[in-house]
Amino acid sequence: MLGAVVALTTMAVAGRELAAVISVFEIMFFRNLICLIIIVALVWRSGRHLFATQRLPLHGLRNTIHFAAQAGWYYGLIYLPLSEVFAIEFTAPIWTAILAALFLGERLTAIRIAGTLLGFIGVLIVLRPGIAVVDPAALVVLGSAMGFGMMFVITRSLTSSEAALTILFYMNLVQLPLSTALMLPDWVTPPMDLWPWILATGLGGLASHYCFARAFALADAARVAPIDFFRLPVAALVGYWLYQEPTSLFVWLGAAVIIVGNIMNLRGGRT
Repeated sequence: MLGAVVALTTMAVAGRELAAVISVFEIMFFRNLICLIIIVALVWRSGRHLFATQRLPLHGLRNTIHFAAQAGWYYGLIYLPLSEVFAIEFTAPIWTAILAALFLGERLTAIRIAGTLLGFIGVLIVLRPGIAVVDPAALVVLGSAMGFGMMFVITRSLTSSEAALTILFYMNLVQLPLSTALMLPDWVTPPMDLWPWILATGLGGLASHYCFARAFALADAARVAPIDFFRLPVAALVGYWLYQEPTSLFVWLGAAVIIVGNIMNLRGGRT
């Protein structure tokens, strides 16, 4: 799980560096291209039956939602401190709990309801509507977190019949033409000094998915998921070190409340 923390933080820094020169959709194009090449090689080696699926419409829905959420996440990286992006992104599991109850019939226990309410309180502390001017980029990232929550719910449904490599293959297969079409009007040929960052965003995205999958295969969610919250102090330190970004006390307080809400959701799901 610590590998996922490193991979996601690296991907965030790479996205910030790339966005200064190329568009968000061009970043996503290179990420999808790199991931697809690697996944095709892995699937070809593991067994070409992994290319087969009976649930193509659900893959299309999942990956279109994920594409929009990922674009919003990269947009947030351009305009917000890294720590604030990650703090708001931590609401994704809360949206997952709500949507899973609505669409998968999962039970919302009293603990989970309380955890969900805490998550929303945490978001209000971070955004401070009515007290401070809410940055539109923060609302975009919040929308992305909702999108990630929807994507997680669809993934739960897909994993009942699809292998992880199959899901990753179709994710990049669906998203590559989307990113290609959207990046063409603003295409910029990347200079040579950007290619290490391009490789970092592609490999970081793939590595984070792999590390998450391995972590959840080796231990239950209640033990694994809290480690992901370590991303916040890491992002704050990296943001300060590389970009001299200050981290607001409200971000720390709000993130702490969101994290407690997430942990309550995890514990509530075990009762």
